[in-house]
Amino acid sequence: MQVAVSPAEHPSDDGRSGGWDGVPVRERVAAMAERDPGFRRFGADGHGYRLHPPLAEEAVRSFERVYGVRLPASYRGFLTAVADGGAGPGHGVFRLTDHLAEEDAVYELREEGRRPGFLATPFPYAQEYPGPARGGRADYSVRGTLVIAEAGCGEFHRLVVTGRSAGQVWSDDPGWGGLTPGPDFHHWYRGWLESTS
Repeated sequence: MQVAVSPAEHPSDDGRSGGWDGVPVRERVAAMAERDPGFRRFGADGHGYRLHPPLAEEAVRSFERVYGVRLPASYRGFLTAVADGGAGPGHGVFRLTDHLAEEDAVYELREEGRRPGFLATPFPYAQEYPGPARGGRADYSVRGTLVIAEAGCGEFHRLVVTGRSAGQVWSDDPGWGGLTPGPDFHHWYRGWLESTS
């Protein structure tokens, strides 16, 4: 089933919807939940096909002021028109302003992104960076990125906020594969909505 979540190939940076219409997205997530009542799809047991309420524009602006960044349009629009996280790829999309418990698996990664200057420092990569299993190192820079989802087994999805790759969602697998570029946030999330497994 196709779901129309944006009329444009590249969502505009209009500051409001970023090309998102929340109604069809919420309808599609509800349909996915109906077809998977036992949460058999990967990650569904964590997010339960729930979407958090969207954020007010002022909440997003406040985050941007505090961290000295402008969030990519497609992610920004998702936050204000669709949801402040919830159902999505991996174990679901993290909320923008959630502060996690210290025992949470992603606590340190989320806190890392809240250090002064971390998000505002341009992400240095435009192509993949191999991890230890591929002849690279695990101590690569992830400055300029925000962890937005846990993929499982120590792998995470990072939204590039600043730098040449801003707007893309990269896979971060520090113990094995390294950094791998992906599509922009809009296409990353839409790919999950349109998938069937």
